[in-house]
Amino acid sequence: MPPPYTENVPHNLRRATARLQFPPSYVVVGIYRLCSDKNLFVPAWRKCQHGVVRGLGAGLVWAVSTFKLQRWVIEHFYMNSPRVVGLSDYGTMLGSYVPFDLRTFATIFFVATQVSGIVTYFVSHGLRVARERAYNQTIESRNKGPDFWRPYVEEWDNPPKVSKGVGFSHLLSGPLGRIAVRVLFLHVEIVPLVGMVISAWFRALGTARYLHKPYFQAKHMTPEQASIFIEERKWDYRAFGFVAALLEHIPLLGLVFSVSNRIGAAMWAVDLEKRQHYVAELRSTSEKQVGAK
Repeated sequence: MPPPYTENVPHNLRRATARLQFPPSYVVVGIYRLCSDKNLFVPAWRKCQHGVVRGLGAGLVWAVSTFKLQRWVIEHFYMNSPRVVGLSDYGTMLGSYVPFDLRTFATIFFVATQVSGIVTYFVSHGLRVARERAYNQTIESRNKGPDFWRPYVEEWDNPPKVSKGVGFSHLLSGPLGRIAVRVLFLHVEIVPLVGMVISAWFRALGTARYLHKPYFQAKHMTPEQASIFIEERKWDYRAFGFVAALLEHIPLLGLVFSVSNRIGAAMWAVDLEKRQHYVAELRSTSEKQVGAK
């Protein structure tokens, strides 16, 4: 059964409704807008450029001075622990042959992830500001002021029941939760590509909830309402969050995607709010008709 209010929508909502059928498309939209709109890219870069330069310098020193040591660790620990990460020898990964030196590739990926962490430390404040500005500027570019965000309207006749307490995805959306997941999957993420996919899948729902936190705040939604809203669109949020988390996990480039994901989340929020307005109008008309009878 299709979600309610997605069929026979008015002409002005058809494009938004079509986009809502495939939420990962908003990740692509976010990347495109960041690369093509100077009003988004230039302020973000200016806020982070000094930290990026310092972080890359420190990261390069770390990578050069520790590469051989980390290669030795990869070779003598991970390559001899196939039950842990599936790196049984230099040419296979999870039982499948790969056409490159897996030991070197795993070391490069592992070191690049550490360099990315070093750069993140140096740009942490500027990056946080850049993300917030990217979200807000995207909303402003769509000419959506504070009056655009209206109180939450339930779209389902029988909404799912959720716990009133703090849910698992809510915990993962917080800073401590994201750090805990990163530490938990530290050994899994050493597996090139496969580890990224596994980690992104477990972080998907928490990432999506975190990215839409400004949307829930703008609508003044309670934690229970936000949980119901996400539960009704669980697979939409999981799909969007999976792609977003996967891109953010790419060493160094993930920092850029962490900004573009905010833009995509803002674009998604605008389309969701348009449907909320449509549902509110239909429900108001229905209530008036019932009252007239």
